[in-house]
Amino acid sequence: MPSSCLSKNIIDYFVRLALREDVGSGDITTNTCIPAQEVTRARILFREEAVVCGLPIVKAVFRAMDPRCRFPLSRREGEKVKAGTVVLEVKGRTRAILTGERAALNFLGALSGIATLTRSYTDAIHPSETAIMDTRKTTPGLRPLERYAVRTGGGVNHRYDLSEMVLIKDNHRQRWPGRLADLVAHVRRITKKKIEIEVDTLEELRDALEGAPEIVLLDNMSPRVMRRAVRIVERYSGKKRPLLEASGGVTLRTVREIAGTGIDRISIGALTHSRRSIDLSLEVA
Repeated sequence: MPSSCLSKNIIDYFVRLALREDVGSGDITTNTCIPAQEVTRARILFREEAVVCGLPIVKAVFRAMDPRCRFPLSRREGEKVKAGTVVLEVKGRTRAILTGERAALNFLGALSGIATLTRSYTDAIHPSETAIMDTRKTTPGLRPLERYAVRTGGGVNHRYDLSEMVLIKDNHRQRWPGRLADLVAHVRRITKKKIEIEVDTLEELRDALEGAPEIVLLDNMSPRVMRRAVRIVERYSGKKRPLLEASGGVTLRTVREIAGTGIDRISIGALTHSRRSIDLSLEVA
């Protein structure tokens, strides 16, 4: 996955934020122990199999500390590597490398964790064309980075924020006194943006289809019921067949069966809210 998926402005913003948080007024330990002009080489090692994600940010961290930093070795973003793999070598002033170490590893470990988990889901359903999607269940303030990691792992991003499209969920539906089709039609008169509506039963699906939403979210349905939902939509006589999205209780053990129902997309909050950071370290030569 090319680093162009994250703009330089976004990378620089998060790097400044992380270094301001971690370095404070200065790294007193490194600055008192290490000569200012000393130059060294260090390498970042993955201690477990993982999908690499975050190297453009790591490089920006070290360059923010020392613009003359060089990277003699760098693995590719999105590459799956084995335990023991050196994913990056950096050469520069020792103070810069040691001071930027924690911020760099925090970015790399967290984003690689998301990319690795996402790749596990996409591998689990291969060769299905069903899209594995994230949700808005992201760490506050870090959504651009976490969504990038999902893409790097082979996933697809759902709506970025509340303004991007309409998603009518149960709390919205409970405030509407009439049919779901009428609710969709009501929203359509107000906005031209895409409309997705959540349904819990096949009866609600049939009702919602009459309003012609672009997407219908099947919430916590079993694979058996999802198959019936797919057949209902296949027989739908509207102008454009809506996409079907499955959500709720999806795990690595169930995702393949869900994809096998013929569903178009599966949204999984766990990609970002339940990720585990990858075990990695920085070793100075």
